[in-house]
Amino acid sequence: MTRIQPPQATSARQENAPPRPAASPESAGKTSGGPSTGRLVGVDLARALAVFGMYIVHIGPVLSATDGVGTWVRYLADGHSSVLFATLAGFSLMLIAGRREPRTGLAGRQAKARIAIRAVVLLALGTVLAMEYGGVIILGFYGVYFLLALPLLRLSAKTLAITAAGLALVTPQLAFLLNSLLSESVQQTIDAYDPLKKLSEVGVLDLLLTGFYPTITWMSFVVAGMALARLDLSARSVQRRLAALGAAFTVGAYGLSLLLAGKDALRSMAEDGKVSAGSEAVTSFGSGSFEPQRTASELLSAGPHSGTTFDIIGSVGVAILVIVGATVLMDRLPRLRSLAKPVIAVGTMSLTAYVGHFLAQSVLGVSAGESTQLTWAPVLAFILGATVFASAWSRFFRRGPLEHLLNAATKPAKYVR
Repeated sequence: MTRIQPPQATSARQENAPPRPAASPESAGKTSGGPSTGRLVGVDLARALAVFGMYIVHIGPVLSATDGVGTWVRYLADGHSSVLFATLAGFSLMLIAGRREPRTGLAGRQAKARIAIRAVVLLALGTVLAMEYGGVIILGFYGVYFLLALPLLRLSAKTLAITAAGLALVTPQLAFLLNSLLSESVQQTIDAYDPLKKLSEVGVLDLLLTGFYPTITWMSFVVAGMALARLDLSARSVQRRLAALGAAFTVGAYGLSLLLAGKDALRSMAEDGKVSAGSEAVTSFGSGSFEPQRTASELLSAGPHSGTTFDIIGSVGVAILVIVGATVLMDRLPRLRSLAKPVIAVGTMSLTAYVGHFLAQSVLGVSAGESTQLTWAPVLAFILGATVFASAWSRFFRRGPLEHLLNAATKPAKYVR
């Protein structure tokens, strides 16, 4: 079930603006340790694909109402678009903190302050949206991810990759154990003293352990994205190795899960039509409104949002393939990059696109999970609307509306000494 914020990029220009002919400082090339313009455009394209995947899950037809290619599109969007966003969030944190080489000294402290302010703003915004739309809002979770990532900003790609792998191997089992020990009375007691829970569906316990995107397991995606950002994605040798790694993760994790858990190992929550914006009928492991896993054997599954080691590794593999694929396409096919500018513009203002589609649903009366379950028309209209808006807005402004406000909120970071 995807709902996710939308990561930000390095400089103000790269972070929210569409590609420009002239390279900015972060995209000056190999001598500065930054990515090429095309590389960052590839990341923006990946963000746009994540936005569209989120639209598909939230307002598209349920899986049971699709067939052929539509079935594959619907299934791949479920879970994977939110994971792609979380991975890109980690990537974007490193763009803020210094991509190939971490910022140190005063610049490093100011970068950390910027990230911390973003975290607080996203937590607040996520709480406000959750009051209206429920636990599927990912923005509050992003705030926690960002805060926990602060101590990791100076680590190397290798150390980050090892950390992500360790989290993927350990945290699902730990989450299962903690959920098993968490009685209803204990949860109610914690929630009773939780100010966030009093405001919305998403409280501290949800953010850390029992929510739709529990920090305990989702930090694996963020750290994996941070590791990717440390690599030279322009190098063809790196691209080949990452493509091979992504494919190995995807095939290996899902294949082994099928072998160990049987034909239902990859079953999606979308098959029951229960994963949608504002829906309360959700049944899966790891959410306050979900039913937690009851048997250890379910740790062998790899379905979207199952939160298992197989799910994490397989989903990271898919995210790597999308990011590398988008990067290669944008670097090597200039004509395609030109044609894709309207779509890329959506990626430069993904926070606006994310929050905006909730507001548009409310204003237009588009009911997720009900009247829109049997047709692709609403989701196609939302994709077209977001593309047209982003393309038009980017002609006059460097940042999307919410990206501008978020950037303004981080201005006090420059006073950090």
